[in-house]
Amino acid sequence: MKFLRRLFLCILIILFLGVGFLTGSGYLCYKDSVREKSILTAVQPYVNDSEFVSFNDIDTDFVNAVVAVEDKRFFSRHGFDWVALIRAILNNLQAGRAVEGASTITQQTAKNLYYLGKPRGFREKIAEVFIMFDMEKHFTKREIFAIYANMNYYGDGYWGIGQASRGYLHKEPGNLTIAEAAMLAGIPNAPGRYQWSTGYDLAKKRQEKVLSRMYEDGMISEKSYQDALTEELR
Repeated sequence: MKFLRRLFLCILIILFLGVGFLTGSGYLCYKDSVREKSILTAVQPYVNDSEFVSFNDIDTDFVNAVVAVEDKRFFSRHGFDWVALIRAILNNLQAGRAVEGASTITQQTAKNLYYLGKPRGFREKIAEVFIMFDMEKHFTKREIFAIYANMNYYGDGYWGIGQASRGYLHKEPGNLTIAEAAMLAGIPNAPGRYQWSTGYDLAKKRQEKVLSRMYEDGMISEKSYQDALTEELR
């Protein structure tokens, strides 16, 4: 019995040291990243772009669609989403594979600002959490959402919600239907798969998932949900 207690204690110590090492490594990665390029400097290319669309000029249905499918507690939560992390772990264990992530919208923005196209291990993922906290000190949630929506790639050469809305739908991003909003909100998850030129049918399936989340979260009525499912966009 003493042997088992000692073994358990040793495992706990090893886990504690491992977590401490990874956290410290991630923190150093974060410090190196923001020392090389501050958060305010990193966002400048997006917010100063002539095609940048402010939060007030983005359709509310698009905002709801993104929040529903990417980070449902985005506007009410500060910092890391532990609830989403635990849910993702349980769902992935149940499925036996990675079927759900736990990154918040702010974390995804941090990744795009600093580590897009770069190899990402545990240290970079932990660094993203530290960057996330910094971002929430400098920007409001509305400002972070606007940066996120404007930096995403929507396939077919369209960067940002402005280009995507005008390119796919020939309309401004502040005047979208629920169906259009859900369709665009789903593309950045895998733009190569969901871009309309080659993956319209897949994009429609993704749209159905987004609409389902919106309906489940009470963002749209059942009638709006059904109407959006049958609305033709092309």
